[in-house]
Amino acid sequence: MEIRTGGLDHPDVVALLQEHLRGMAELSPPESIHALDLDGLRQPPITFWSAWQDDELMGCGALKQLDAAHGEIKSMRTASRHRRKGVAAAMLAHILAEAQRRAYTQVSLETGSMAGFEAARTLYARHGFEPCGPFADYTDDPNSVFMTRAVQARP
Repeated sequence: MEIRTGGLDHPDVVALLQEHLRGMAELSPPESIHALDLDGLRQPPITFWSAWQDDELMGCGALKQLDAAHGEIKSMRTASRHRRKGVAAAMLAHILAEAQRRAYTQVSLETGSMAGFEAARTLYARHGFEPCGPFADYTDDPNSVFMTRAVQARP
């Protein structure tokens, strides 16, 4: 698997992100959807990556800079046919390595509280994320779970 910076103009990436937004709309009420659309992912504080096996898109993820020491994971999604192959874990490891390279001390995320988000919450917990309160511009929401973890300084 190769993780590449960018790809927001690739038709397969566009389709995966549209699937992501549809999935969020199926599981969450509109006021609780915090997923970014293509324009949102193109904003300067956000770095987007896509994961590929040869010419086939496997997944994507992004890191948003909240401040000089704090980043937020956004738009983690694995293509349906590549679920349970380690794509999300590889993307998460890539994002955490980038957060370490940037000298962030903390990385946080928001995901859903409903059963449809259980796999995501389990993945993040397995990688050291713990529940926390709302951060950045988020507010308490029964449909959201907020998680965070420290980033180890580079040796």
